[in-house]
Amino acid sequence: MTDDPYGDEQLVGLYDVDNPAGEDHAYYRALASDTRKVLDFGCGTGLLTRSLVAPGRVVVGIDPSPTMLGYARRQPGADAVTWIDGDFRAVEPTGDADLVISAGNSIMHIGNQAEVFTALTNALRPGGVISFESRNPAVRAWEQWTRDTTYGERDTPVGHLVEWIDLIDVTDGRVIFDAHNVFPDGHDAVYRTTLHFRSPDDITADLHAAGFTDVTVHGGWHQEPLTNESRLLVFQATKR
Repeated sequence: MTDDPYGDEQLVGLYDVDNPAGEDHAYYRALASDTRKVLDFGCGTGLLTRSLVAPGRVVVGIDPSPTMLGYARRQPGADAVTWIDGDFRAVEPTGDADLVISAGNSIMHIGNQAEVFTALTNALRPGGVISFESRNPAVRAWEQWTRDTTYGERDTPVGHLVEWIDLIDVTDGRVIFDAHNVFPDGHDAVYRTTLHFRSPDDITADLHAAGFTDVTVHGGWHQEPLTNESRLLVFQATKR
């Protein structure tokens, strides 16, 4: 995870508009009930993170994008959260968190998820829970990431924006694409993103190796059974 494609102040300002609170946030907030310490890994703009704040609860948000964390720190209620700049190497092995979450498909930006899961294990107490979502590779969503299928225009707080995606490469589950953002002055801000589509079995194996047990995978936010048509893989696991 790097600051690109999240290093553009104008686009970061639109992130919460494009990714509002929904069923995903409700799911993670429900998991956080009755917890004393929650770690939000890949917290981004902190929209979900700030909603986890409750009396007597410690909330920590970690993200490698200085631009996104800078935005998060400026939002109402941000003072109640501990914000940490960095990737998995910035996760402190305190062993006292009740819950670790990683929302917004953040885990997909990481190639070597095994070492990330190990770091997150070390932040949790025994019996603590990790939960995150990832896109289901069986759906092959990237096949629709072409200019023709993703082209759109809209009015935004930064002006009229023209957007589309160009698929660059797909190799062994690693999907690279360019997101085009044409601003009113004609400037095309192009941001390259790499996402790692991994199977439920591969992710589960890494969780087990990192010290997690009782791994469950659902096909949605309401514990829907996982099928090949499920758009999401929603994981939950417990530290041994």
